[in-house]
Amino acid sequence: MELSSVLAILLFLFLSTSCNAAFDPCSASNSGSDLSVIHIYGKCSPFNPPKSASSWVNTVIHMALSDSKRVSYLSSLVAQKPTKVPIAPGQVINIGNYVLRAKIGTPGQLMFMVLDTSNDAAWIPCNGCAGCSSTMFAPNTSSTYKSLDCSVPECTQVSGVSCPTVGSGSCLFNRSYGGDSTFSATLSRDTLTLGNDVIPNYAFGCVNSVSGRSLPPQGLLGLGRGSMSLPSQSGSLYSGVFSYCLPSFKSYYFSGSLKLGPLGQPKAIKTTPLLRNPHRPSLYYVNLTGISVGRVNVHIAPELLAFDPSTGAGTIIDSGTVITRFVQPVYNAIRDEFKKQVTGPFSSLGAFDTCFAATNEEVAPSITLHFTELDLKLPTENSLIHSSSGSLACLAMAAAPSNVNSVLNVIANLQQQNLRILFDSVNSRLGIARELCN
Repeated sequence: MELSSVLAILLFLFLSTSCNAAFDPCSASNSGSDLSVIHIYGKCSPFNPPKSASSWVNTVIHMALSDSKRVSYLSSLVAQKPTKVPIAPGQVINIGNYVLRAKIGTPGQLMFMVLDTSNDAAWIPCNGCAGCSSTMFAPNTSSTYKSLDCSVPECTQVSGVSCPTVGSGSCLFNRSYGGDSTFSATLSRDTLTLGNDVIPNYAFGCVNSVSGRSLPPQGLLGLGRGSMSLPSQSGSLYSGVFSYCLPSFKSYYFSGSLKLGPLGQPKAIKTTPLLRNPHRPSLYYVNLTGISVGRVNVHIAPELLAFDPSTGAGTIIDSGTVITRFVQPVYNAIRDEFKKQVTGPFSSLGAFDTCFAATNEEVAPSITLHFTELDLKLPTENSLIHSSSGSLACLAMAAAPSNVNSVLNVIANLQQQNLRILFDSVNSRLGIARELCN
């Protein structure tokens, strides 16, 4: 065969291989501490994504209906009387919405773990777990795995602990989850690998049994502010800094990203102070000072937005809640002003009570959230959601559950999509910048 023919064949094979790699939408190539993030129902997710695009709205509506349980849980956390030794929440109410690829153990075992900024402790299903999914971590094949006993400091930092009153024993803990689920776990340590970063001796719960169907199938990675979270356990590796860009629910692939550490974070980004609740240190509080609908600054009593550590009142940023929830009087004021500026009639769709003909969407006012030193004007895709037929557009917000603990406003992940959200716990700042990550 002539040399030119050989070279032509080799060139064809190289280009074919390169193109296949370049166009593989599920080959998340993590670089350093920049990890790909996918919606839990995306095309590359192992968790049974919807089969057709028309089901996306129904999926969001279904998830949003579960929000009330999560918001009630978050409100109940901050409404409790303060304890002498604050402990991390360690649980969430409904399944999280975004996952990343993480490896546990040596050699690493791949798990798709849910991200949660209002949770601290990580936990994953382990071999032998009763009621867990088919994908489980095998501790006996990891050379670095170690279960922890009740004498370790971490055992005092998880709730629901069961330890013998005399002598030593494994640090076991039990949790309720999702209203209809419970799980038990053994506090353990092993190597956690995120992209190219290796974090040895990471403490997490090795789940032994599950009752119910609400748990994230392959575990959860807590990004909260407490001592058991990833920012705390990673120490100087990430300097307490991380950011994420959440893709739209309709983005199938690994197009979102979680950036860990100060390197590579956006330089020009507006920030607002993070507030700390000493009784519930895991939550990321911010000072929401007002809300505008179009050019109208909605009249809201200041006490409905004010931060109050004693009651837990105020506003948090949360990655696990689907749609933003405001306490009832705040939401009512926003909704009523929105209706004044949009032509009705109005109807309801699932959790959304302000739906109107999509033909009127062009005149729908923008929603602006005013924080201390930062104004966030929500893009239309972050403030409106459409029915599966496309005939209706709905204000993508809702009221918090009506109960005695309803004091918390929650800025949720639908309102955070295609934004870079920067968390800097050391300097107590939260930054927000526009970024297309679909």
